[in-house]
Amino acid sequence: MSFALDEHDEWLEADGLGGFASGTATGVRTRRYHALLTCAQTPPTNRYVLVNGVEATLVTPAGEFPLTRQRYTPDVTTGGPEVTGAEIELFSIEPWPTWVLRLTDGTRVRHEIMVCKDSARTVVSWRLETRTEGVSIRVRPLISGRDLHALHHENDAFHFEPAAARETLTWTPYLSVPSIRVRHNGTYTHAPTWYRGFQYDQERERGFEFTEDLASPGTIEFDLSRDEAVMILEAEAVSAGARPTRAIVLPATQLATSLRDAERHRRERFASPLERAGDAYIVRRGQGSTIIAGYPWFGDWGRDTFIAVRGLCLAPGRLEEARAILLEWARHVAPGCDGLPGGLLPNRFPDKGEEPEYNSVDAGLWFIIAAHELAREAQSAGTRLNDADELALRTAIQSILAGYSQGTIHGIRLDDDGLLAAGEPGVQLTWMDARVEGRVITPRIGKPVEVQALWLNALRIGAMWAPRWMDPLEAGLATFAKRFWNEPEGCLFDVIDVDHVRGTSDATIRPNQALAAGGLGQSLLNAERTRRVVDRLERTLMTPMGPRSLDPAHSQYAGRYQGGPVQRDGVYHQGPVWPWLLGSFVEAWVKARGDTDQARGEARVRFFDPVLAHLGRAGLGHVSELADGDRPHTPRGCPFQAWSVGELIRLDRRVLSAREVQTRPVIVRRAARAAG
Repeated sequence: MSFALDEHDEWLEADGLGGFASGTATGVRTRRYHALLTCAQTPPTNRYVLVNGVEATLVTPAGEFPLTRQRYTPDVTTGGPEVTGAEIELFSIEPWPTWVLRLTDGTRVRHEIMVCKDSARTVVSWRLETRTEGVSIRVRPLISGRDLHALHHENDAFHFEPAAARETLTWTPYLSVPSIRVRHNGTYTHAPTWYRGFQYDQERERGFEFTEDLASPGTIEFDLSRDEAVMILEAEAVSAGARPTRAIVLPATQLATSLRDAERHRRERFASPLERAGDAYIVRRGQGSTIIAGYPWFGDWGRDTFIAVRGLCLAPGRLEEARAILLEWARHVAPGCDGLPGGLLPNRFPDKGEEPEYNSVDAGLWFIIAAHELAREAQSAGTRLNDADELALRTAIQSILAGYSQGTIHGIRLDDDGLLAAGEPGVQLTWMDARVEGRVITPRIGKPVEVQALWLNALRIGAMWAPRWMDPLEAGLATFAKRFWNEPEGCLFDVIDVDHVRGTSDATIRPNQALAAGGLGQSLLNAERTRRVVDRLERTLMTPMGPRSLDPAHSQYAGRYQGGPVQRDGVYHQGPVWPWLLGSFVEAWVKARGDTDQARGEARVRFFDPVLAHLGRAGLGHVSELADGDRPHTPRGCPFQAWSVGELIRLDRRVLSAREVQTRPVIVRRAARAAG
């Protein structure tokens, strides 16, 4: 009986260092990022794809059956029930990606992929589910050894010969990349060849180069009738951040069992599948930690880290991880000397070799919010920060406020009205940061509404230790109440003093104003105006996936996020839904209704539960970066996004009470039976 699985559904296994394995529910690789072993040489950056996949063939008395599916140009798919009769009977991501494949003669095979925490290591296995004699499996590793964002093509420099010892094969495809160590319980036959013309449909759809060649050094054959087939893939040369790999003396099957048992117990300790998904984004950086903004292509970004840490770490009580993250980032506050931008935090750390980018007005402000929440959570838990940590965070907070108030690069400065001015032509400073061919799509130069909400909250926090911040705080609150209210629309302006022209305003309706209407815990408006803002946002912007980034009635609204990079970046914040904004909107919505049990319960049903349904689509168990503004609100962008997941956890744990998620989904994908 034929089943159909959606190849737009993707799974993720992360190693806590920046590396990961990822693929689709159908097994067809559709992105350059789909691979079994990707490692970070300098966690979480300098990432390499080492083992892209395998070609696996089941050998039975009835014949040979390809168990894996590949897609080659032009649009040729190998494997699968249409070709061989081997169909996917079940796919699950619990406790890690698992497939049960069934052949026409009834033979069933279980295939599992698991990535170990804190080590660049992937366990891949196949096991017979039915007692059948004379069954073996032949596996060909498909290897590249390339930069995460690149593509690999046939060349004469690839080194096919392995170093072999006992059950271990070691390949060094190129001298400049990590070596690949494979522990196995099979028999290796050296038979080097190139597999040419793999086709990655998601790359083609996104307007990028989409074909790749992979090298296969040989085959490993396993007797499945006797034991499960095990391959433990490991990157040997991860230079920093990974725990030292202990000497391996166990046979491959015993080692695999030990690794799976340890990882299963670790995952069972999470309170919910959503919180377990959130763990994937917390990774090492230097002597501390950070947060990967999203898989598969983002690194760690400042703004994303400080927004996401509130849900990924603070809400579920992972205070030690939050401390490690915030202290690591506190070291990177620019000191404001020798030409450096005073008080700014990096917007992002590039994947390789480049200097950090200081082009964010709000990253430092989000840091202050997160650091304050860490101190508050630690005190509530009876585990106050030690003096050294508290001093480091306070020093960073005061440095940010001082740098902003004195004035720093990109026109960021405290104005005489108490508000924060920011921006200059050609630079994108807010979270709406799309840039196309040198043109900033949403420049928002002047005084953006969410930046003022963050600034005034940051001043309030800073004033707890330094009274000098009270005067700009009081002036800013008065100016905000006077200048930002847009009575005809019943909501707030998105930007005032546009392009630094005093008295001008931008009335575009965007979701940013939710942060000022209670989305940061305390509204900057009176009760009547707060209610009007959230009602207007709900009426104009809300979808089941969260708020749209622009009013659909606006002339520049785009309901679909599609096309090549230029087309997509041009509409990035001009209509697509951004699930991370659901957190601030729902918090404001609940506050506007008195923060009662009834309001929290209604918000859970109305806004939270619909997004839970998304956990079974796109990035399975996770929440996507964005979605189309128009129905059916198809998930788009990065399929595994840290702040999307983090804000959903924060809603559940903090805003909508500390109760556990009502629906605790175990993601199992069974397609409907085909007609007939």
